[in-house]
Amino acid sequence: MAKKKGDGVYRVIDVIGTSTTSWEDAAKHAVETAAGSLRDLRVAEVSQLDMKVENGKVVAYRARVQISFKYEA
Repeated sequence: MAKKKGDGVYRVIDVIGTSTTSWEDAAKHAVETAAGSLRDLRVAEVSQLDMKVENGKVVAYRARVQISFKYEA
C-alpha cells in the first residue's frame, strides 16, 4: 500500500513549563524546550494552568502542554 501525502502517525506527550511572569511564558517555554530534543512538532495544546504559591504569594506560573510530533518512517 502506497503512503499518501498527509498520512502519518503522531505521538502526544505532556510537558510542563514554568515562568515567574505568566502562563503564556510558561507554555512558550514548554514548547521551545521540547523543540530542542523533538523534531517535527505539530500541535501544542494547553491542558492545565496552575500556580505555585509560597507564603500567600504567587511565585510561579505553570502550564501543562500536550505536544504532538510525527513519527518518522
